[in-house]
Amino acid sequence: MRAIFKREFKSYFTNPLGFVILAVFYFFLSLAFVDYYSSGVPYVGKVIFFLSDIGLLFFVIPVMTMRLFSEERRTKTDQVLFTAPVKLIKIVLGKFFAAFALYAMAFIPTIIFQMIVSSQGDIKVPISYFLYALIGTILFGAALIAVGMFISSLTESPITAIIFTLISNLFIMFSSSFASFITVPTTSESTPVLEKIWSGFLQIIVDFLNGMDFRSVLASFGQQTLAIKDIVYFVSIIIAFIFLTERSLEKRRWS
Repeated sequence: MRAIFKREFKSYFTNPLGFVILAVFYFFLSLAFVDYYSSGVPYVGKVIFFLSDIGLLFFVIPVMTMRLFSEERRTKTDQVLFTAPVKLIKIVLGKFFAAFALYAMAFIPTIIFQMIVSSQGDIKVPISYFLYALIGTILFGAALIAVGMFISSLTESPITAIIFTLISNLFIMFSSSFASFITVPTTSESTPVLEKIWSGFLQIIVDFLNGMDFRSVLASFGQQTLAIKDIVYFVSIIIAFIFLTERSLEKRRWS
């Protein structure tokens, strides 16, 4: 797994991709910090949430994940991975952590921002707000990376991977809005069975759409509390899509 991680992480910087991604993150984080700080809102947590508020993560992360497996498939180097004496799950984890490491590097400036704010003696800013925002956004991004990695494992075209990852991210981004358009009819004991079944079906769809709303879960990290259920939610998404990616590769190995 370590060799896969090193190779994949290094590949981000053998071309301009990794530098461009970090530059985009650093630019928007710095812009947000200057804006909030100059307006008298020295909460670095707001700076971190700014990236998801403007939807930047939904568009940048697909660029990070588009080539994780699709490029290997396109160039036929995936055959080397399949025949290597390494478990597929280790290959998947190596690539996931490489993308995750690049993503985590994007938030290094926020530590500096927090140090600047904390050094101002007349400003009382709870560091917990910064830590909760950072933990939530890191987990949020990791979940999106896992989804993008799974989609990358399904195609040999990086362009196709980025398009479908963007579509899935837009679905995640607006899933709660889609749910609000669905009206679930109320039922009673006298309601016909078919109508009850239809109502229950619609309720399942609404619950699913609301459950896929990553941003509402992320927002809970800004409430000055750290809910274990929200951490479990993101970790569950990450584990589920890592497992699906491993199953996808396993199917290709034997096809």
